Amino acid sequence: MNYDLSSVYHGSVPPLLAELAATPPMLRLKDVGMNCGCEYTAFPRFANGGRYSRWLHSLGVGLIVWHFTEDPAQAAAGLLHDVATPTFAHVVDFLRGDYLAQEATEEGTRARIAGSPELRAVLTRYGLDVEAVWDYHRYPIADNDSPRLSADRLEYSLGNALRWGLLSRAEAAAIYADLRVGEAEDGAAELVFQHPEPAAAFARAALECAGIYVCDADRCAMQRLCELLGRALARGVLSPADLEGRELPLIEKLLASPLAGEWLAFRAMRRTLRAETPPDGRPWRQIPAKKRRIDPLTQGLGRSSAWDAEFAAALAAFLAQPQTEWLLAE
Repeated sequence: MNYDLSSVYHGSVPPLLAELAATPPMLRLKDVGMNCGCEYTAFPRFANGGRYSRWLHSLGVGLIVWHFTEDPAQAAAGLLHDVATPTFAHVVDFLRGDYLAQEATEEGTRARIAGSPELRAVLTRYGLDVEAVWDYHRYPIADNDSPRLSADRLEYSLGNALRWGLLSRAEAAAIYADLRVGEAEDGAAELVFQHPEPAAAFARAALECAGIYVCDADRCAMQRLCELLGRALARGVLSPADLEGRELPLIEKLLASPLAGEWLAFRAMRRTLRAETPPDGRPWRQIPAKKRRIDPLTQGLGRSSAWDAEFAAALAAFLAQPQTEWLLAE
């Protein structure tokens, strides 16, 4: 299946985005995955979902922003928003103790852009500078506060929903085609649906994705990999610089180290167990994680939770899940 939605987002890649995407800091993201190491495990959903790189996601975000704004600074900021993402992405947030906000991986974005002569050269050719593009949070179409819909949330929701069989490519394209730039309750720009049917389809698919992001398998995989990376750093198998590089060279270092067996055991994980209290001496863990949510706006109707009772109930149930169970993966 073709999982690349770039042509859905915009008919062609503008030269600015194409040139930025071809620089070394961006090309590194072709070897950094969107699923935070879960794709290396044997859990069927992740093992069979197809490779989804931060590079493809970043290009998609840039294209979405360009499609709706045609603004070079906003589109470049969208494309560059993950340029500092470390290997295994939000696993490093776990490593830094940032389980619930999962924003530690954004540190260093400005420095990564400013430190790249290739990125600066492209920006200069198009009359842009680092200050205009390093913080995509300043552009609400690129990013905004949850539960609003932004290009970033839209792209990873459609991308994962397609890979996990929650939406077909045609359904994803129909959802995207219904969006326009509108206004949120406070007047800020937001991507807004024009009709309730595609809004409902997207809201439910995005919520199902959100459930997968905090399912037992996902949380177990991220915690197990977090602990493995911590041991590798403590023993000198890896350096902090390895976390800022590519995943495959890092994996090669693990395989050549005394921690190779732990990496292979991580890769072999295929099922999870849960318990109210740890029943034995195995490494059971309580693993809190960020609950991502999108409650999109539909023109003239408001947010989905205001007019779709089934979605509202499902969203409330998701947010109420306590994440206090003890988990074990094997």
